[in-house]
Amino acid sequence: MVADRAYLKGARIGEPLSRLDAEVARIVAALGATGAVRVEPEALQPADVLLDLYGEDIRARAFTVRDEGGEMMLRPDFTVPIVRLHMDAGAEPARYVYCGPVWRRQDAGSRRPREYLQAGFEIFEAGDPAAQDAEALAVIRGALGDAPVRLVTGDLGLILATIDALDTSAPRKAALRRHVWRPHRFHALLQRYGVGHASATAARAELLAAEAAGGTQAMITAGGVVVGLREVAEVAARVSVLATEAATAPLARQDVDRIEAVLAVEGSASEALVALRGLAHGLPALDAAVDRYARRLDALAERGISPDELRFEGSFGRTTLEYYDGFVFGALPVGRDDLPPIATGGRYDALTRVLGQGAGIPAVGGIVRPEALMALMEG
Repeated sequence: MVADRAYLKGARIGEPLSRLDAEVARIVAALGATGAVRVEPEALQPADVLLDLYGEDIRARAFTVRDEGGEMMLRPDFTVPIVRLHMDAGAEPARYVYCGPVWRRQDAGSRRPREYLQAGFEIFEAGDPAAQDAEALAVIRGALGDAPVRLVTGDLGLILATIDALDTSAPRKAALRRHVWRPHRFHALLQRYGVGHASATAARAELLAAEAAGGTQAMITAGGVVVGLREVAEVAARVSVLATEAATAPLARQDVDRIEAVLAVEGSASEALVALRGLAHGLPALDAAVDRYARRLDALAERGISPDELRFEGSFGRTTLEYYDGFVFGALPVGRDDLPPIATGGRYDALTRVLGQGAGIPAVGGIVRPEALMALMEG
């Protein structure tokens, strides 16, 4: 029906709309109690600047339009536009609270909404990241009231640190980091760099030998009719990458196993800490990331969130927005598989450096979906 909206029937008019307005006001007040100021970024954002920051899923779902000013998109979330606004203003410490609609295209037949509300807050501050992470989760949880949700956490910093600790080439590490948010591709890369290295190298042996014998142009000429638009220099650069990869030693089985083990850690946050300590042995980069995780658990406990009761999943957050690079969390509805996560959030320090052209600031935040929360509470 025309009056329906995300997960709520008839909530675009009359009394249902009034109830939603009241719920939004309550959520915004709870989030703003941290000292945050209201912010309202533009609904239309420059697609050429921001779209790649979201990752593949959102790139495929963004509504884009074009006029004489270039390609624009309807904001698919608030975090990236707020970071853009904040960094443009000088990257000073600040806290923001906001609420408004976001838009995402959906596949034919999907029951997911194209438009829905997000209410959230963001913290841009140096200082103690563990305390800020804990505050972000505690504030979001408080804004949910008595809603029946299950909190789940993850830490992308752990897997990124494990990749950094690998004894392999920089291009391989960069490729693995780039595909952390694409589990199938990530696993395929791990296999190709590890047990599949020999077969991948053999499959390219003829190509590499032909290029080494006569150069790129001769190899292309011998191949017959040229199909495609790539320049010779581009082909040569790609062949050089393949040659370097072929000459790089495969990943050690124990390194591949360790990455898979970090991703497979599940259980209470306290149990996860024990498992991660064991996996970090002998790897200073991962050990430091586990230390940060442990400090976060202490900060969460100080805010009344018990690590013994908080769920941790090593792979959590890998299929969501690609700008998260540390702590991630979600509040999942209990008993309502038809609803999306009621709240999500996390840390995104690297995003501020990208939009600040190197001048970043530590940042963490989270969002609540008011319509989904109301649907959960009203049954």
